[in-house]
Amino acid sequence: MHPAFPELDIRARFVPPLDREFLAASLFNRAYRELAKRTGAVPLALALERADGSISRYDTIVARPGGVSGELTNFYVERIVKFLLWQRGGYKVYVGGPEEIGRYIARTYAPGGARQFDAEFMGGVYERPFEIVVTTPEAVPETRETSIALGRHLDGCRVGFDLGASDRKASALIDGQVVYSEEVPWDPRHASDPDYHYQGIMASIRSAASHLPRLDAVGGSAAGIYINNRPRVASLFRAVPPKEFAEKIAPMFQRMSEELGVPVEVVNDGEVTALAGSMSIGDNPVLGIAMGSSQAGGYVNAQGNITGWLNELAFVPIDYRPDAPADEWSGDIGCGVQYFSQVGAIRVAEAAGMQFEAGLGLPEKLVVLQDKMRAGDPVAADVYRTLGVYLGYAVGHYADFYELKHILVLGRVTTGPGGELMLEQARQVLREEFPELAERVRLALPDETSRRVGQAIAAASLPALRKGEAR
Repeated sequence: MHPAFPELDIRARFVPPLDREFLAASLFNRAYRELAKRTGAVPLALALERADGSISRYDTIVARPGGVSGELTNFYVERIVKFLLWQRGGYKVYVGGPEEIGRYIARTYAPGGARQFDAEFMGGVYERPFEIVVTTPEAVPETRETSIALGRHLDGCRVGFDLGASDRKASALIDGQVVYSEEVPWDPRHASDPDYHYQGIMASIRSAASHLPRLDAVGGSAAGIYINNRPRVASLFRAVPPKEFAEKIAPMFQRMSEELGVPVEVVNDGEVTALAGSMSIGDNPVLGIAMGSSQAGGYVNAQGNITGWLNELAFVPIDYRPDAPADEWSGDIGCGVQYFSQVGAIRVAEAAGMQFEAGLGLPEKLVVLQDKMRAGDPVAADVYRTLGVYLGYAVGHYADFYELKHILVLGRVTTGPGGELMLEQARQVLREEFPELAERVRLALPDETSRRVGQAIAAASLPALRKGEAR
């Protein structure tokens, strides 16, 4: 039992050594569904509709009304809706089941409700008013997904770039072989001038292109949501005022394409992570998880294509304790960014008493943590074991929403021996808590092949060349 949820039989085989109050979403959901079956389960169907008409449907069960407390069922359903919104995206959510559940979700996502932020965000992404439709399971629309082939074009002379919160990377490639790479520090999140972003990105592209006999195409990856090469929401540009964002940031990559005279294609960095994994492994499906300044996610399906999903795993809840750490942007608690990023690693380290010099930023603190790990510091090792327990249980949760076979974990947090320790701890959680999952899912850091087909190469492969361009 857990004191916050006494009705549920929640028993964890693993407890994060530096975060003993962690309550894995995967264990909560498993215990809730078992209780629902014992007390009489009824179906619940959820569906999310996107602006292009595609629909994702998700079916589960809930306890019959009166079987368990309504608050417990409401919590279970709301956390699933939250996960689906940030995993798959949508401006319209159908809730098909007991009417009181649908009404609760509608209140929660209404103006003034606890998830007002999410509703407004999704409305902005899809440029439609956000809506909850309360209905029956039979009336919830069926899945109607779309998918597209992504990248894998390696012909010609290309530049690939990756925009991070603390640096931007660019590589020059000739027929898929890297001939030059560079990494330039920058501080985009505090830059309100759109020209800072435009000129910085163009400087990296031109610098890499100077090492090529010609430039045929440019591909890029960046944190945020990009639809048709247009940034919709991205933390890199959050200091830019809304009017200037709409006028200068949204069409920025089209303008770059016109100025360079070549195709430019940009997608979410998580999608490029998954693409890089798929290209290196030669197998699908692949879920990419990048632990950097935030948590990025990307997914390549069994056909080797990307869907229209958001895969913003930084905002999906994986810890269900009532006092879980809050995300500073949305205000919600227990979401991935606080567990699988520099933010999460340093949060755990500082809570354990690890000291850092005053004034250090998160990247510098991470270097200190990793240096301590290499030196054999036991607290640093426990930080990575803690992250590993988080990850193992999170993979158990992700498996309810993704078809999983390969999970590629990368990013600065995974650098050095701590990354290996974290993954081995996660694998142990999978073996003992989710044995059927452990048998069919490969959880790995990038190997040498993956590094050769890395983020820059995958990003560079995004655009198809216009006919006759490669010479």
